[in-house]
Amino acid sequence: MTAHEFKLPDVGEGLTEAEIVAWRVKEGDVVAVNDIVVEIETAKSIVELPSPYAGHVLALLVPEGRTVEVGTPIIRIGEPGAAPAATPPTAPAAAPPAPEPIDTNIPPAGNATLVGYGPKQRALKRRARKATPDEVPAVVVPGPVDEPARPARALAKPLVRRLARDLGVDLTTLAPTGPQGTVSKEDVLAAAGGAAPAARPVAAPVAADPAGRETREPIKGVRKNMAAAMVASASTAPHVTEWVTIDATATVELVARLRDRRELADVKVSPLLVVARACLLALRRTPLINSTWDEAAQEVVVKHYVNLGIAAATPRGLVVPNIKDAHALSLVELAEALEALTTTAREGRTQPADMAGGSFTLTNVGVFGVDGGTPIINPGESAILCLGAIRPRPWVVGDQVLPRQVMTLSLSFDHRHIDGATGSRFLADVADLVADPATALLF
Repeated sequence: MTAHEFKLPDVGEGLTEAEIVAWRVKEGDVVAVNDIVVEIETAKSIVELPSPYAGHVLALLVPEGRTVEVGTPIIRIGEPGAAPAATPPTAPAAAPPAPEPIDTNIPPAGNATLVGYGPKQRALKRRARKATPDEVPAVVVPGPVDEPARPARALAKPLVRRLARDLGVDLTTLAPTGPQGTVSKEDVLAAAGGAAPAARPVAAPVAADPAGRETREPIKGVRKNMAAAMVASASTAPHVTEWVTIDATATVELVARLRDRRELADVKVSPLLVVARACLLALRRTPLINSTWDEAAQEVVVKHYVNLGIAAATPRGLVVPNIKDAHALSLVELAEALEALTTTAREGRTQPADMAGGSFTLTNVGVFGVDGGTPIINPGESAILCLGAIRPRPWVVGDQVLPRQVMTLSLSFDHRHIDGATGSRFLADVADLVADPATALLF
């Protein structure tokens, strides 16, 4: 019998290290393939790692709170008394250049390869829809001869799994009502009698002196990545910021009407939705705003799609997830995508893939009561639009001064390839659309 060591994998975006935030198992627990065993914090997000092996947890090799490099063994899984698996002999190198390295976790024969682990060159097959418990009998994973068979792991999203864990609900006992046989949030709440989860404990900062006059917090994870990205952007891209103050009364009135639409009854509708839609329309006339400066190739890459980033402040730092192909979404679909994005970000569960490939970003400081700012461009992009607070202010309408809902928009752009005329044209288009949403008919 052998025991297998699960090594910290690269979960995407060139991860080099991660912090062990919380173990979901303890020594002696029995796990199946794909059971969540640990929660890690990368430079971009919190990620739950599933086990590529089935068996008993023999040892947790890294304590919570420690940061380790990719490839470091973090947990040992096997049968009690099993010896660590021997390292396979290395085959002689071929004459041609060595192939690109693959991930460090390759389960042994007989164990299913997890998505994200194992040989990258292996083609992935789409998993068929899982039937409900009434349609098929439970699938079992063989264990040792003297161990009872284990039921298959219930299908549920990470947020639903966390909710169930916090409420003490066993997902395998629930009849799923979600799409494709998944357990939904409502299923978990119903099983828990509608109880809300208790708040997760937050580690207190370490005091630097007995009197408590100072505290020191390590710069790591999301906050460290944010700092490096902002320094790199500010020092490489010459920023220009332009401002425009507008009468947004028509947008405020439109938002009120949209909230009464049955198509949008289940999602949050705010001025951010209207401004996001306005940006997507305005980008059609000034596509250079939606581009990237490629320093290595000495080229400007103009993108014919919009991955719309939304800057979100979280307890762990600033993250900028993006809505993929936002230009192709209807207003209802855009509203749903915005709500899903912000909810996931607040929960600290944004995945690295959701923050990669952004092409244009919105940041909303108005929610903090701030009128505007000079935002720093998200690395890899060329512009960012800042939304200020909407406030009632005196405004000249015709020959009268009337109270109107007024807001300020500020646009920062990369002056290496976006000149003042292009930036001004884009900002003016967005301002016109926010001031008069009917202007969208012209785009």
